[in-house]
Amino acid sequence: MDTFAFIIHPIHPKRDVSRKFPLLGKILTERQIDFFSTFFPPVYISEITGITSESTGKEIKGWFVACPLTPRRMLELPEKTVYRKIIQTGRMAEKLGAKILGLGAFTSVVGDGGITIAKALDIPVTTGDSYTVAIALDALREAARIMEIDYPNAKAAVLGATGAIGRVSAELLAHEVGEVYLIGKRRAALEEIKSKIQNSGARAILHVSTNPSDIKNAQLVLTVTSSLDTVVEPEHLQPGSVVCDVARPRDVSAQVAAARPDVLVIDGGMVEVPGRVDFHFDFGFPPGKAYACMAETMVLALEGRFEDYTVGKHITTNQVKEIAQLAAKHGFKLGGFRSFEKPITEEEITRIKTQAQKRRHR
Repeated sequence: MDTFAFIIHPIHPKRDVSRKFPLLGKILTERQIDFFSTFFPPVYISEITGITSESTGKEIKGWFVACPLTPRRMLELPEKTVYRKIIQTGRMAEKLGAKILGLGAFTSVVGDGGITIAKALDIPVTTGDSYTVAIALDALREAARIMEIDYPNAKAAVLGATGAIGRVSAELLAHEVGEVYLIGKRRAALEEIKSKIQNSGARAILHVSTNPSDIKNAQLVLTVTSSLDTVVEPEHLQPGSVVCDVARPRDVSAQVAAARPDVLVIDGGMVEVPGRVDFHFDFGFPPGKAYACMAETMVLALEGRFEDYTVGKHITTNQVKEIAQLAAKHGFKLGGFRSFEKPITEEEITRIKTQAQKRRHR
């Protein structure tokens, strides 16, 4: 049986540590977890079973292994120290028998986007970012349909457009919608991305901005920064807009859910996994669902593609299209919508649309 492993780590320290170690999560403060995570060894979490291709009938198994570092520690510690801890976790995956390793959350962001980690390990590595892009765009298209937004003529914004995911998402969006706002911290890098997208023959009108509040110009927002703090606030959004939050930790403030009942906020990247999958661990998703980055690792294992796939800071549109095709072949698909880690019902969407109409007519 072909195998894979996926590295997770605590994003929300107290909550996530509690999933595996309830007592530690209860008695330690967030700052204590941050501190002790530096000295804690990699952790075996669970075996993953039941993933079965719809097209070939092939079944694979995998494992969750945890790098103990929190996002804050990954940014505070020397890069070499962080690499060492992630590589130690990768070695655990190798000993379990994994043939490919997926890097989750900040382990895929640190440094050079997995290149150094891949070189240090004997098994191939992927960040899962290509399928994350594919599923995020699927989610935006579906959300636009539900919210009755004219997708081909829509105005979209990519917050974090200079990052690996943001850059390729913006390029793909620019071939599908009417206008795209490229928003990031470095204007020179944004102008370079704008030029590249224009040269690719994109149909959209492109705008460049270093001001996050300019997402108010867009009906569709894809946000994928690497910020530890929220960057999307209630006043930044127009009535009836859709925000797909791919970032972990999340970019959208919880205040948006409280203050803007006229906006649809969706968590990016939830995928329905084919087969009777059992993760033997509750990472916060409904049964049978996974993050897109996890799913990319599974797809590659099902396909027998044991090679470095999405590594580095430059994802290509061809990679995104290829992994989307392979995922569809094996039966992976968009797994519905969640908002702030809770399912979104049809009744809630109806309420959001009603509130949006009221706000527009004020």
